[in-house]
Amino acid sequence: MQAKQMMLGLLTSAVLGGGVAVGGYKLLEPERTYAPQAVAADPNVRYTSELRSSAYNVPEGLNFVAAASSVTPAVVHVMTEYAPKANQSDMSRMDPFLRQFFGDGAEQFHGQSGPQMGSGSGVVIAANGYIVTNNHVIDKADKIEVVLDDKRKFKATLVGADPNTDLALLKVEADNLPFVKYGNSDDVKVGQWVLAVGNPFNLNSTVTAGIISAKGRNINILRREDNMGIESFLQTDAVVNPGNSGGALVNLNGDLIGINSAIASHSGAFEGYSFAVPSSIVSKVVDDLLKYKVVQRALLGVSIREVDAQLASEKKIKNLNGVYVMGLTKGSAAAAAGLKEGDVITEINGAKVNTSSQLQEQVARYRPGDKIKVTYLRGDNLSTASATLRNSTGTTDIVRELAATTLKYEGATLAPVNRLEMNKLGIEGGAKISGIKGSNFRETGIADGFIITRIDKNKVGKPQDVAAYLDQAKESGGALVEGVYPDGRKAFYPIGQAE
Repeated sequence: MQAKQMMLGLLTSAVLGGGVAVGGYKLLEPERTYAPQAVAADPNVRYTSELRSSAYNVPEGLNFVAAASSVTPAVVHVMTEYAPKANQSDMSRMDPFLRQFFGDGAEQFHGQSGPQMGSGSGVVIAANGYIVTNNHVIDKADKIEVVLDDKRKFKATLVGADPNTDLALLKVEADNLPFVKYGNSDDVKVGQWVLAVGNPFNLNSTVTAGIISAKGRNINILRREDNMGIESFLQTDAVVNPGNSGGALVNLNGDLIGINSAIASHSGAFEGYSFAVPSSIVSKVVDDLLKYKVVQRALLGVSIREVDAQLASEKKIKNLNGVYVMGLTKGSAAAAAGLKEGDVITEINGAKVNTSSQLQEQVARYRPGDKIKVTYLRGDNLSTASATLRNSTGTTDIVRELAATTLKYEGATLAPVNRLEMNKLGIEGGAKISGIKGSNFRETGIADGFIITRIDKNKVGKPQDVAAYLDQAKESGGALVEGVYPDGRKAFYPIGQAE
């Protein structure tokens, strides 16, 4: 009996304890509010909860909203039109520069017959309608239009272009446009957040984010016959695709630090890295095009090689900093400043230079006649020299744009080729000859309308080039004239003893 009473007591205690626990929980439980469930069009489908706004605040410096909203209205869609090329397939009409880093067929060209259409991006840099884009976006275009973020459309005129940096400046007749201010690309750090804004695949006003993954990058896409291409790109992992070319690369303040120009790709689409021309070069090129219509290229006049372990061992250089002077151009700025073969240039105006692209970028900021400080090592001695930069002809003069004019030569008339015909034939410059029957060319086989594009190894850009090169050829006994007729037929004609 006593055992039964003990078991009953324990059971009672357990029940009372459980009741106290449940009661306490109910007293402390927060009051619930029951919202009605949202019912979809299908009554069998119900949402489990209401949508709500997050109260989470993104840490300062990691919010892209302000930069995106300030820059997007100033990034435009550049639309181009190209006349059909004579005797060329659709694929060959694509600029070789585009094919090189976008891949065959990857650029946005539309239309199988008739005019070809292309598209890219541009950045408004002034409220009165000046727009920066890539040269390859508008190169050889017969018609250029820009579409603003608010869908307004304007016809654009080409102010000037610079293939050496792949930049071009456009102008539209408009005022009070939203624009982006230049930032200082020198201040950009590897690892810094950036935004790329453009129109990839005709998707207007697209913003992507990434970081700066490298500076001063040379990827050898601006290779030119004259070796004057300048590559010192900002490299980023922000997604850039065909159509982004000419768009803005900005920091989180919304300042323009670069113009997106290229991607590293095997497929023609983004595969991890993109490249932008830094604002330090963009601002200088734009200023030159506005003032002179042509870029003022200053040259130091040295052939260089980057210092690596092998070169340091061969030349007994004690460190791996700087660029090694392999040679100097006669009469160059470097020679006049006292630099010699074997010197190692370490700084330009206090900025360190360890690669060829870094040296190019620093010198490219200046014009012929400007003076720079060149710091260099000669043996164990560190010295600084003042160099007065020169142009490609070896003088300190500002280069002016030379207008191509019609001239008489050997009884024939040589005329410049208009842009429409150059685009149609896929040529850059040339001189159209006429009046053959009454000239010294009548026995050569050349017919009226022939466009001379090259004489021996010399490229002909204007009528004056023909006269200069043929005068030189008279001393050597003859020349081979190369060109094309208006219907696309190519031809070669020996002149003089070269026959």
